[in-house]
Amino acid sequence: MWYVYVLQSQNVLNWFYKGSTNNLTTRIEKHNIGEVISTKPYRPFRLVYYEAYLTEFAARNREASIKKSGSVWKPLMDRIKDSLHT
Repeated sequence: MWYVYVLQSQNVLNWFYKGSTNNLTTRIEKHNIGEVISTKPYRPFRLVYYEAYLTEFAARNREASIKKSGSVWKPLMDRIKDSLHT
């Protein structure tokens, strides 16, 4: 199983990271302990959203669409916004 996920920084207001992985638990741990260079300054994180896919190809395509298109990212944020305030 492959996952597309969104992490929210708990230290930097309105900073989100979008990624994909085949091991969600381990990947989030790596983000939080600073093993991912691109997210190290923004940690710690909390998982605010994920989707599961059967193939890496499908997950990577969805990740790319979320990262590249505001028309994809905005509706996703609208969908999960209530969970972002706790």
